[in-house]
Amino acid sequence: QVQLVESGGGLVQAGGSLRLSCAASGRTFSRYAMGWFRQAPGKEREFVATIWSGGSTYYADSVKGRFTISRDNGKNTVYLHMNSLKPEDTAVYYCAADRFSTRGDEYDYWGQGTQVTVST
Repeated sequence: QVQLVESGGGLVQAGGSLRLSCAASGRTFSRYAMGWFRQAPGKEREFVATIWSGGSTYYADSVKGRFTISRDNGKNTVYLHMNSLKPEDTAVYYCAADRFSTRGDEYDYWGQGTQVTVST
């Protein structure tokens, strides 16, 4: 069993930055891939970024060049660094384990989510 706890969300002005964290426990963190997804009000959950156990990454086109996913295996934590935030980035952000995939239904474990709100 894997437990995931996100943190770092909040209110930020457009153009600003935030760093989300996802702390994992329960399994050997370094062995599995992680992903970030988001869900805006009234919209479907969408893929944001994923990182392989070895560090390879993949991003949604909508965040490429603005967001960076990273991991610290020593701290059992995955991060989502978000720069140049836009109002359309407003959503609840979720981390997930343990697939290197853009499909949410392929992940077995999910965190509770953290709210990110970008104001104009």
